Amino acid sequence: MAEHRSCSDAVASIHSGERVFVHSVSAAPQRLIAALTERAPELRGVEVVHLHTEGAAPYAAPEYAQSFRVNALFVGENVRDAVRSGRADYVPVFLSEVPHLFRERILPLDVALIHVSPPDRHGFCSLGVSVDVTLAAVQSAKRVIAQINPRMPRTHGDGLIHIRDIHEKVYCTDELPERPPSPPSEAELAIGRYCAGLIEDGATLQMGIGSIPNAVLASLTHHRRLGIHTEMFSDGVIDLVERGVITGEEKVSQRRKIVAGFVNGTRRLYDFIDDNPQVVMRDIGFVNDTAIIRQNPKVTAINSAIEVDLTGQVCADSVGPLQFSGVGGQMDFMRGAALSAGGKPIIALPATTRRGEPRIVAQLKHGAAVTTTRAHVHYVVTEYGVANLYGKNLRQRAQALIEVAHPSHREALAAAAHERFGL
Repeated sequence: MAEHRSCSDAVASIHSGERVFVHSVSAAPQRLIAALTERAPELRGVEVVHLHTEGAAPYAAPEYAQSFRVNALFVGENVRDAVRSGRADYVPVFLSEVPHLFRERILPLDVALIHVSPPDRHGFCSLGVSVDVTLAAVQSAKRVIAQINPRMPRTHGDGLIHIRDIHEKVYCTDELPERPPSPPSEAELAIGRYCAGLIEDGATLQMGIGSIPNAVLASLTHHRRLGIHTEMFSDGVIDLVERGVITGEEKVSQRRKIVAGFVNGTRRLYDFIDDNPQVVMRDIGFVNDTAIIRQNPKVTAINSAIEVDLTGQVCADSVGPLQFSGVGGQMDFMRGAALSAGGKPIIALPATTRRGEPRIVAQLKHGAAVTTTRAHVHYVVTEYGVANLYGKNLRQRAQALIEVAHPSHREALAAAAHERFGL
């Protein structure tokens, strides 16, 4: 194990043609990223692999196309243009299977760039806010280069790495990037109320980040005995824990624990998870395993979409042929919830875009990806109500979806349904 060095020295061991993993979401090690990008003139063909990362992704800039090529497992805003322009690639994969790609060397990693807490008295650092696929990357990479930061929370669960397993290390005291909750619109508040009406006391919840999940959580203050088993969560969970709404007492897997793979939010959230034994950060291969998810009662999975067609097909990761995000864990949890006793897989979305275009559509846009199949969707929720599609035939599905579409689009949808299904 080398002694700690400057960032430029730490990344000096990265060679042309190597595959480099970058720690996920709020844990992206920005100092190491900047130092790696500075080496662009002397590097060629370095493949950079990661999920979504907060902050800058300078290696994806056009001027570095000869030096770095992103191979994204999820497409965030900072690499979206590179993917769309052909300078970067995207791997469609269930989030639950990404650790397998690393461990089985389907995507063998040469280097993992990570961001960890300082070592404890036993020498263990924590992956903190983002264990997800990073644990598998650390375990399978030939070399691990770490940015060690006392502002990184120390979390319980799987994300511990001994200081002796870090080959190069640098120190910093940088603040983690924050994503404050945005105030929900009236439509999102209505969606939140409808979703909350589907959630039963004692349910185990999965939901992501954004205005709709925040609106759902804000509508759950009178619920009881809720549990959390989710790939990620944000600040909205904290108030419900403090009010005694989230207790996890009816969970089967990890009873009384809040289970997640990563978090993304404000400093309040990072302080909440710091050394909190109620929060368990696990490998995403565990968190998103349908066999684990289904063990919990009444799993209610709430996921978003870009558009839903009249058969129930969900596009959640592309706008037509343009890659917008990624498959992620939506299918993992939609299926896990469906298999859970009393579970409810829910797709929640506003009925229109900000431009007034329909999101309940007769057919998905040309070239759009089907993220979740029509056979997996049970509930679709908009601000106009709840469409229960489970067990419904195509004509019944179309009718239910038309009823939750925006009123100004229902006539056109009804005409399309008549032509296609004889509705």
